Amino acid sequence: MDARTFDPVAEAPLAGAVPPPGRSRLDRWRARKSQLFPFIPERAYDRPLVLTRSVLGPLAMVNDPAGVKRVLVDNVANYPKTALEQRFFTALFGQGLLGTDGDLWRAHRRVMAPAFDPRSVAGYGPAMAATAKAFLSRWDGLGDKAPVDMAAEMTLLTLRIISRTMFSTDSEDVVDLVGATVRSGVDVGGDFNLLDILPVIGAARMRAREARMASLFAPMDAVVARLVAEREHAGGAAPSDLLGRLVAAKDQETGVSLTAREVRDEVVTIFIAGHETTAVTMDWIWYALAMRPREEARLHEELDTVLPGRTPRQDDLPRLAYTRRLVEEVMRLYPAAPGLSTRVALADDVVCDQTIRKGTAIALTPWVLHRHRVLWDDPERFDPDRFLPERSAGRQRFAYLPFGAGPRVCIGQVLAINEAILILATLAQGYRPRLAPDADVVLQHNVTLRPRHGLKMTLERRTRARR
Repeated sequence: MDARTFDPVAEAPLAGAVPPPGRSRLDRWRARKSQLFPFIPERAYDRPLVLTRSVLGPLAMVNDPAGVKRVLVDNVANYPKTALEQRFFTALFGQGLLGTDGDLWRAHRRVMAPAFDPRSVAGYGPAMAATAKAFLSRWDGLGDKAPVDMAAEMTLLTLRIISRTMFSTDSEDVVDLVGATVRSGVDVGGDFNLLDILPVIGAARMRAREARMASLFAPMDAVVARLVAEREHAGGAAPSDLLGRLVAAKDQETGVSLTAREVRDEVVTIFIAGHETTAVTMDWIWYALAMRPREEARLHEELDTVLPGRTPRQDDLPRLAYTRRLVEEVMRLYPAAPGLSTRVALADDVVCDQTIRKGTAIALTPWVLHRHRVLWDDPERFDPDRFLPERSAGRQRFAYLPFGAGPRVCIGQVLAINEAILILATLAQGYRPRLAPDADVVLQHNVTLRPRHGLKMTLERRTRARR
């Protein structure tokens, strides 16, 4: 056999997945070499905690919900991000939520929370659905059986959605500029290797990376600065989009507003964390549906019953129950952020009944948790119904971490799920994307989980009438 490994969605080889148990030791070794995280030993998928060593020194892989809770909630102050990762996130996101810690992070979180509360999230729904509907018309213009790179298509769509909800515009100039900047920034920021941990060479490489990032983001910074100035000048007449909310927001405890630079950093954070994560989630949804016709048929049956040909509305979301479960299962098997930031123990602690010494690096990996053979029934099987209420009852809270957990749980998690459901419900009514015969689907982890070579598909029209 070759080095490709098992894909639970397609029940066929897929480079980067995790091998199921039962293979020979040689086959498991070959498969592990091509895994998404080849340094993770196979026993991590069975045990609550694995102590090992890495280039950073002692490493604890925490693969148990109680252990995750200990690190991210109960004793979170003892486990900050490593200095290297903190600097990396600051280079990429500035002083946004993902690039800050401590009191500054808490202040920003308080200021931004109202923009992501349930009422605000519901308010973004119509713009999301309308943008997806316009994208469906764009596909109509391509013709039946048109070849597309679905990864590029979903990046374009989610950029248009976030531009419209954030800036009240989906102009091609803004979308193209932001898209090119964000993708280049993620590529540069995620280009880490062993040289980055060396004392002298690593510092020089980080300075060069930071300078390159600043240069890449300069054109986008100019656009954001102009838009912030316009919002400030307009005052109460400014659009009630996300940017307007950030400019007007004040910390409820201190009354302090975000500075223009802080607004810029949060805008960059939302663009990268918002559009990129939803785009890659949609990539894997289309891949899953193309490989699983039974699940695709169930999706179409629900859409035809609940929506019969019309664009979904915010109040349709509770009735799109199978659509939601399908999204949740894809996020289990292909989490947009398959590895959370590495933490480091500031003092000795006990996690999963094992002593964690001061200075130990802590790896929390949704990719492993979501495939853990103790936590999930038949974890390699693609099964949206595992998220039915009766089957979810009793499931441990921290066994499922598509958006992280604890105080730093993703502030936009409800927005992201709603967006994915609205996109899927809109586009799947009109088309059944098919995987191209020459598609080469390989998992790549570079901040997010992408298809390395894109996702070559053809757009097969459905005959169901649309209104």
